[in-house]
Amino acid sequence: MKRFEEKVGLLRKSHEELIARPNPRVEESNGVFWRYRYPVLTAAHTPLEWRYDLSQQSNPLLMERIGINAVFNAGAIKLDGRYLMVARVEGVDRKSFFAVAESANGIDGWRFWDYPVTLPEWGEPATNVYDMRLTRHEDGWIYGVFCVERKDHTAESDLSAATASAGIVRTHDLLTWERLPDLRSGSQQRNVVLHPEFVDGKYAFYTRPADGFIDTGSGGGIGWALVDDIADAEIRDEKIINVRRYHTIKETKNGEGPHPIKTPRGWLHLAHGVRNCAWGLRYVLYMYMTALDDPSRVIAEPGGYFLAPQGDEFVGDVGNVVFSNGWIADDDGRVLIYYASSDTRMHVAESSVERLVDYCLSTPEDGLTTGASVSRIVALIDKNRGL
Repeated sequence: MKRFEEKVGLLRKSHEELIARPNPRVEESNGVFWRYRYPVLTAAHTPLEWRYDLSQQSNPLLMERIGINAVFNAGAIKLDGRYLMVARVEGVDRKSFFAVAESANGIDGWRFWDYPVTLPEWGEPATNVYDMRLTRHEDGWIYGVFCVERKDHTAESDLSAATASAGIVRTHDLLTWERLPDLRSGSQQRNVVLHPEFVDGKYAFYTRPADGFIDTGSGGGIGWALVDDIADAEIRDEKIINVRRYHTIKETKNGEGPHPIKTPRGWLHLAHGVRNCAWGLRYVLYMYMTALDDPSRVIAEPGGYFLAPQGDEFVGDVGNVVFSNGWIADDDGRVLIYYASSDTRMHVAESSVERLVDYCLSTPEDGLTTGASVSRIVALIDKNRGL
């Protein structure tokens, strides 16, 4: 009995040390954002009670009973002064679920709530759910929009065939969730994000129409759609506002990240772009801005990526990937960007509204040719030589 208790004590000590570990900022920076040294959430951050049967009678060897594979792709919100993430937690059985983690400063000390989210079902039970975007809407609710994966029953013999749709829940406290019907659309939908304000008296969604579960097919990029009733949401008229382009960071596909941040100069958007390379699909983050009077009208898009994998971020379940569906803008202008690396762990980067607006409005757009890229570098060299 004493030996068993000692082993449990060592597990708890190691877990607490991980949570309490300070996370210093890495001062090396491009001036746009700063990374932090350690991941903020990993599989090891999940509570021991989720993974171990801590009874000596039923688990005398103290073996892990339910394995957790990864923690990634978290939505984020600041609520009652607390920094909260609704993370995608993936078990070793490949099933994902949502769980809330909390921090006092948004940087370190992240601790999961006691229980994962019990998500109400709608329609056919989901095989998998993931990548929730959180939006505090002006109607007074906090909405979560997430991907719902189900088996594609038109291809029963293909065990990899699946369909994707956008599930919708709403809450006031991240404890009690009301499930609304899935978003209806003529296309498969992933990476759907709710705009935080009414537009022309309607709910506005950023979408990503696709012909298939993995390949976008004729889906041209990030879409925009208005719906009358979020409790019976249907996309009837959809337009592409941020397109995919040949030989760019978003040649293969792209998708909205978290909901945009409102600034005096326009709406700040964070998105992911995907291209094929020898290693497979490469995911990076990029930014763009839209007009205050029309959030569907792009007014700026810096060329290239904003943030890409670096160092250990390259390695994980799905390598060469960064993905974000959560950020928090503090009242003092600080912006905390929560991003996952290689479908394995969560990180945080720090910037500010001022820096991100300057980055978007002052960085040249992609000229789409080598000649255009070189001419812009030459112009910058000439400008600096004239100082």
